[in-house]
Amino acid sequence: MTAGSNVNVPFSYLDRQFADVDSYLADVRELVLSGDFTLGKPVRDFEARFAAMCGMPYAIGVGSGTDALILSLEILGVGPGDEVITSPNTFIATVGAIAMTGAKPVFVDSNDGFTIDAEQIERAITPRTKAIVPVHYSGNVADMPRIRAIADRHGLFVVEDACQSIKGTRDGLPVGSWGETAAFSLHPLKNLNVWGDAGVIVTRSAELNDKLRLYRNHGLANRDEVLMFGHNSRLDSLQAVIGNRLIEQTDFITNRKIENAQRYDEAFGNLAPMVRIPKREPNVVHVYHLYMLRVERRDDLLRFLTARGVDAKVHYPVPVHLQPAAKSLGYAVGDFPVAEKDARTLITLPAHQHLTTEEVEYTVAAIRSFYGA
Repeated sequence: MTAGSNVNVPFSYLDRQFADVDSYLADVRELVLSGDFTLGKPVRDFEARFAAMCGMPYAIGVGSGTDALILSLEILGVGPGDEVITSPNTFIATVGAIAMTGAKPVFVDSNDGFTIDAEQIERAITPRTKAIVPVHYSGNVADMPRIRAIADRHGLFVVEDACQSIKGTRDGLPVGSWGETAAFSLHPLKNLNVWGDAGVIVTRSAELNDKLRLYRNHGLANRDEVLMFGHNSRLDSLQAVIGNRLIEQTDFITNRKIENAQRYDEAFGNLAPMVRIPKREPNVVHVYHLYMLRVERRDDLLRFLTARGVDAKVHYPVPVHLQPAAKSLGYAVGDFPVAEKDARTLITLPAHQHLTTEEVEYTVAAIRSFYGA
């Protein structure tokens, strides 16, 4: 396979994943006929299956991954006057969720694996710090044993942003194992996906489980009794129906993404310094929601690949602390050099579970051709 061949390598896999749409519509028809539209059996079934998949006792379905973060933080008492530590190397939803509680986001730079640099966290802690939100960015897993130890030493809560790392593990323990809660997203392009916005919170705490179930549903104990003022953020029954079908494919999806990532790693291992593969930790199962490389001449490479049908992406060209929305936080260029350099050098390749061998080889050939290899 040569880079000059006419091959399209898509970043989105949804048309392939749902090519047999009629089988899904049969499940939807059953839901419609049942009238079980709000927090019914499909939701309960999905929550139980999701909790078991994560090795956790409780899973609470909510409206989105963003809501999973907001509800988790608020139910832990995070609010105005508090500070919450996270990384600027993330999707805006992480930081937006902190801001929605009224708390102030406080940033710590990322490391070679795109996750928060645990060695720098304690320097960011102040008397106002209430929680840490480590992001398992790209499907990698942050240094949770060390982060948990820091949080315990300073009396802080931990809410894991696991939206990109379903099935990720460190030291044999799944994401969600270290935080008071962990937030997951079921967005259509996540490793476990549905047909719109949806999210899940997992926790080990029976008390938090009970509170979050109330909090997502207006605080209603029943139709006529309100125990707290809460949100309307329920996992939609329609999305639960799709989730119940797709959760059976999670191992297949995860394993194929890992296989494609390993093929890329092997193909690009001799292209340094033009292409730099992030450090892979042997005690971490990285699930590659995003397969990202640090590359020279990133923008030229992106144009080159796009012109040849490889739908590569940039996640993200401007780190959160330099976005207009973050101006009031007072950060400036140079404050977080790793995240800022990554914004200039990272490229994301298609690596999804429906790629063919031909498409992976074509992508490899195109990149090697660009760098004269």
